[in-house]
Amino acid sequence: MKKEKDYIQDIAEIRSMMERSSKFLSLSGWAGIMAGIYALSGALAAYKLYDFNPTTIGSNSNTDESYPALFNIVLIAMSILILALFTAIYVSYREANKRDEKLWNATSKRLLTNMAAPLIVGGLLILMLISKGMIGFIAPFSLIFYGLALFSGGNFTYGEVRIMGLVQLVLGLISAYWIEYGLILWALGFGVVHIIYGIYMHYRYEK
Repeated sequence: MKKEKDYIQDIAEIRSMMERSSKFLSLSGWAGIMAGIYALSGALAAYKLYDFNPTTIGSNSNTDESYPALFNIVLIAMSILILALFTAIYVSYREANKRDEKLWNATSKRLLTNMAAPLIVGGLLILMLISKGMIGFIAPFSLIFYGLALFSGGNFTYGEVRIMGLVQLVLGLISAYWIEYGLILWALGFGVVHIIYGIYMHYRYEK
């Protein structure tokens, strides 16, 4: 009986080692929670400070008055992205140290490589949309391409990341159909979904 328990323990350890070598497991739920808070704060600022509505700032309203508000909204979006990235890197670095692992390794490289194409293409497309004044499509495409990146990168980290990617894709498609609700759906995807995901990941893997 004791030998059987030893075999089971050995198999579990081997499985854990194989999982660590093939998947990036230093993602922290706190990074998701903070990213969600940043996104909700940014969406609230865009709405309250600049009365942002994706259907009122666009190709049909390219007046001189609309450009300052648009510039400030883009600035808010960039600030959210930078804050979320720095938070994710910092928290993941701490998590990697707890596991006695390096943050930048072969697995994290594969993860970023698989996420890079959708994120880069999506970012360039969004810049083109902004230059053409097609503001209403920014929220849908940001959700869709972010969802594609998560779904692709989910092969190299927790399976929950793929599920979150699918949720972002669905929200992006809904936002593309109901453009007037773009800001709400964007806040739901990047804000609420991230917070729920972060809380779930924290209590499942970090407690």
